[in-house]
Amino acid sequence: MNVSIDIQPAITQRAGVGRYTKQLVQNLPANRGADTLSLVYFDFMRRAIPFDTGDSVQKAVRICPGRVAQLAWKKLGWPPYNSFAGKADVYHFPNFIIPPLSYGKAVVTIHDMSFIRHPAFAEEENLRYLADRINDTVSRADAIITDSHFSAEEIHSIMDIDKEKIFPIHLGVNQTAKDLDPADVAATLHKINVDRPYLLTVGTLEPRKNIPFLIETFEHMIDFDGMLVIAGMPGWKYEPIIERIKTSPKASRIKYLKYVDDRTLSALYAGSELFVTTSIYEGFGLPPLEAMSCGTPVVSSDGGSLPEVLGSAAKVIKGFVPHNWRDGIMDLLNDSKRRSEMSEAGKEHVKQFTWERTAEETWKVYRSLA
Repeated sequence: MNVSIDIQPAITQRAGVGRYTKQLVQNLPANRGADTLSLVYFDFMRRAIPFDTGDSVQKAVRICPGRVAQLAWKKLGWPPYNSFAGKADVYHFPNFIIPPLSYGKAVVTIHDMSFIRHPAFAEEENLRYLADRINDTVSRADAIITDSHFSAEEIHSIMDIDKEKIFPIHLGVNQTAKDLDPADVAATLHKINVDRPYLLTVGTLEPRKNIPFLIETFEHMIDFDGMLVIAGMPGWKYEPIIERIKTSPKASRIKYLKYVDDRTLSALYAGSELFVTTSIYEGFGLPPLEAMSCGTPVVSSDGGSLPEVLGSAAKVIKGFVPHNWRDGIMDLLNDSKRRSEMSEAGKEHVKQFTWERTAEETWKVYRSLA
């Protein structure tokens, strides 16, 4: 079996689909027998893949800019992707859409249905791109991989796709942060001026994450004299969120960190009293699982797949009523025994989410089509 994976997202995106693609490639089974794997991406400068892929992987870089190819596929339905990628039995496209193919089996990862369920939260250009091509993609896909059973059910019901064609495969969690030394955590937090107990949320600043609601909840917590730390890159329509941070009555105790490296992020997880996500919709939700891996209790909304992914290890609050969230968070802050129990439960729960398992299950999908 010859497998070809489009790794363009891993070349151009640090997080999200890019992170998924990178981790998938790096964790695919090394012992593939007679099976071969090739990685395809577009780069006019022919730069090397910026991460380790192992010695047994073939690379195929194409000098045609990706945007030129995308435009040709959208307007003309030509040339077939095979003409760039070469011959394979199975082609995997990790970023929602299958380009024109003249032969071979097509696997696509559709991470969630947020662009259909909540179009108001999608960037307009991206929304048009997906809306124009998603029906064609699902009709031509031989297999659809998605991040959760929740998303699998949505794809089935919205797109009227046979369930046997859909494969829910949970993502993995990097769990190295659990071994951080407390002294290193304290030193890292001191460097970024996080000098008192804090609540933490992590994620791209965009409307779907519902960060203004979290700020409102924080403002209602009059008995908590700690901080709210928000870590995440600016996303679509981030400006009102930044303005909400600046104009909060508690602005002096809200710290926004635009970008943090992996070490700092791990320290933030490990040092926080609670991790809180008020997201309206998630197809999976990695940050709360990463927090669990560090032993940090998680308070979560019931948006999308979050109840499935977090299970009983998190405190899930339904709806978005500020005083309900305030009370739920304060109850945990005042109950060290419960927080300790949640910490242990979270560390145990997150063990099932490994990138090795994600890659192994994905390879099984390839094999089922060969």
